[in-house]
Amino acid sequence: MKVLCPLERDKDGSKRTYWMRIGSAFTNRDGSFNVYLDALPTNNKLQIRELDERDLQKSSESAATAATASDGLPF
Repeated sequence: MKVLCPLERDKDGSKRTYWMRIGSAFTNRDGSFNVYLDALPTNNKLQIRELDERDLQKSSESAATAATASDGLPF
């Protein structure tokens, strides 16, 4: 799961909501959640959502890129 923070911004006189990913959440066996934050929301608002197709595609693409990268470094 992903943890998002809604950010409201004025753009051309209209309010828009942008979503910033600030962490991850994992479901425990008992149905509770562990939430890991990389940042703290200044507006005290969080939303936890399931990963969607775009998220899964991005993670598989980055894993494939990392697996094929060979820069000659031993680590």
